[in-house]
Amino acid sequence: MMRYIRYAFLAALGIILVSVSLANRQMVELKLMPDALAELLGFNFSASLPLFLVVLGGVVAGLIIGFLWEWLREHKHRRDATVKQGEVRKLEREVKRLKKKQNEGQDDVLALLDEAS
Repeated sequence: MMRYIRYAFLAALGIILVSVSLANRQMVELKLMPDALAELLGFNFSASLPLFLVVLGGVVAGLIIGFLWEWLREHKHRRDATVKQGEVRKLEREVKRLKKKQNEGQDDVLALLDEAS
């Protein structure tokens, strides 16, 4: 059921994006700097693009910047999780070693049963 809702949402989103794109096909000129600053520096990069590309490009750029920012922000949490995972592995090996040491004098069947629990 959720899969169909997701497909319906994605289809509606696609229709909306195509509709907005078709309605905003007029060309706009993008400039790197304001005219006053461009005159002072002596150059100004500009490009003519359809308006929908500017809008959708801004949305995509915002998503990429947001994902990158969040990935960098969560670095310390991933590092802590890695350290804790290493500690867990170390403690599991220690428990296994101690169980093996404890079961040295026992019957093999009893040692296997203790090891399984």
